[in-house]
Amino acid sequence: MTSVVDSRLTEDGRAIRRRRECDKCHHRFTTFERQELASMIVVKRDGTREPYSRSKLERGVWIACTKRPITQKDIDDMLNKLEEKWSANKEEVASTTIGKDVMTALKKLDEVAYIRFASVHREFKDVEEFKEELGRLFH
Repeated sequence: MTSVVDSRLTEDGRAIRRRRECDKCHHRFTTFERQELASMIVVKRDGTREPYSRSKLERGVWIACTKRPITQKDIDDMLNKLEEKWSANKEEVASTTIGKDVMTALKKLDEVAYIRFASVHREFKDVEEFKEELGRLFH
């Protein structure tokens, strides 16, 4: 069992941060409670549907951000804003929309992370297509 020591709103009221304490060993730790977007369905390119998974998307974003000066807060803020956009009056969102929106947000956050994410999402056919994208980014 644990006891809540302190609670406060974070992320502009989108999450609750709680400090908890173990009743037996008195170890303290922090938990975050966020609204679950389990009802949102992602429509894949092949037409199949699956429940939205923030952790799956966050893993992909972190792979693109490896060894870049990006914090967990940067990623959380970005995903929170995008999730609000996707869930506004919608039950379904296309995976292509998610990919494009993440690329746009990453481009503002870190150009290297953007290129890494785009290289997977856009499925470049060859090196020339990749070079063209780099040229558009830096010119």
